Amino acid sequence: MSQRDANLLCLRDTLEHLSVNQQRLEWAEDAEAVHLLTENMIRDLARCQRLCENLRARCSLERVS
Repeated sequence: MSQRDANLLCLRDTLEHLSVNQQRLEWAEDAEAVHLLTENMIRDLARCQRLCENLRARCSLERVS
C-alpha cells in the first residue's frame, strides 16, 4: 500500500469516527459527555488537517518533479 493510499484510508476512518461522535453529540446532555465528545472531535479534526496537508504536499512535490 502506498503512503497516499494509507493516508486516504486513515482520513476515511477518521472522518467516520468524527461523524459517529457528531451523532453522539446531538444526543449528549451532560456537560462531561459534551466535553469528552468535543475533545475527541477536535483531535479528529486536527488529524484530518494533518492528513490533508500531507496529501497536498505530496501532490505539490509530484507536480514539481
